[in-house]
Amino acid sequence: PPTYDPSYASIPGFSGSLLEFFVKQTEAVQAKAGRYDNPEEHPFFPDNLPPSLVPHYKYPEVLLPAAMSININKLIWDMYFNKLLPSFVSPGDDGNYALTAARDLECLQAISRRIHYGQLVAEVKFRDERKDYEPAIRAQDRFTLTNLLTFTNVEEAVKKRVAKKAMTFGQEVKLGDDGDKGKYKVDPAIVSGLYADWVIPLTKEVEIDYLLRRLD
Repeated sequence: PPTYDPSYASIPGFSGSLLEFFVKQTEAVQAKAGRYDNPEEHPFFPDNLPPSLVPHYKYPEVLLPAAMSININKLIWDMYFNKLLPSFVSPGDDGNYALTAARDLECLQAISRRIHYGQLVAEVKFRDERKDYEPAIRAQDRFTLTNLLTFTNVEEAVKKRVAKKAMTFGQEVKLGDDGDKGKYKVDPAIVSGLYADWVIPLTKEVEIDYLLRRLD
């Protein structure tokens, strides 16, 4: 808990939790190294990030410039700490505050990258079915766009696949002991639920936000 408690550490010139301090400082270093020049990366604290100090790599221009303004990391942050994390962490205090913050940031960045890939998905779908998407975009019709983007059979397959991955890679392995067979570090149902309740819906929000700007 101290990782997330603003009153735990008194850091000169900073107001917030140790987690927020860790994320902001890490993102600043990564920004200097050019991480956020990549259109697939989105910072959680984009304000006042330092510029990159390394030569700029010319990434392929697949997305429209409007994509740069789409960042739903505030929603991801809220989902992760207020809904997802409480569903599988154990209560208690092991003193590993900095390590906990580092692991949280790894998870946040992975989830953010996965969700913001929705912009690329939306661009592909638009190019494949332009005649279907253009009227809804011109009308700024989110409902119709949602229906066009929704493939229930694909979503069900994704949820089953991530649950299977969680079962495969999240097993507790002990030599010479089959007593833990079927026990997992994280319940596969929680991983599947992450996609069902948040990753898929938020990815769709990103797709829609991008498509609404696609004809600008």
